[in-house]
Amino acid sequence: MGIEYRKISEFGRGTLFELLKDAYAIDCRYEQSCLAEWRDFDNFFFDNLQIADKYGFITTLHGEAIGFVSWDPRNLPEVAEIGHNCIASAHKGKGYSKMQLQEAVNRILHNEVRKIIVTTNDDLIPARRMYESIGFTLSRRRPNNHIAGLDGEHLDYVYFV
Repeated sequence: MGIEYRKISEFGRGTLFELLKDAYAIDCRYEQSCLAEWRDFDNFFFDNLQIADKYGFITTLHGEAIGFVSWDPRNLPEVAEIGHNCIASAHKGKGYSKMQLQEAVNRILHNEVRKIIVTTNDDLIPARRMYESIGFTLSRRRPNNHIAGLDGEHLDYVYFV
């Protein structure tokens, strides 16, 4: 199949930013609201590669970066929070996102975590289905005050160990 999970340090600055822009190109409001945050995220990880390589990875297909996932370990062992989990638009709908998420969950479980949480927007139905298919359950709905112009709610999912 050609899928590999590689260290973020093997790629250049801007890779995470470009993957996020591409993955969320489905609705320009994501980019309008999140562009600065995505750039800051990319800069943080590339300025702190020891953190990036321990708490995230890039998914490649035949050597090409097609997605990535990262998680926040600061509240371990109680909880790990998956942050970004994206797949490039050209590769969506092929099962790569689910494979990537399962790999992240497996890696997180090596840290004796009690639960894993992830948040998505209610309009991202494929993401919601994917989280549920891995074993996450919806735990909370809350107003979306983060992304300007997007109606709906943030949905918090939890995976109990």
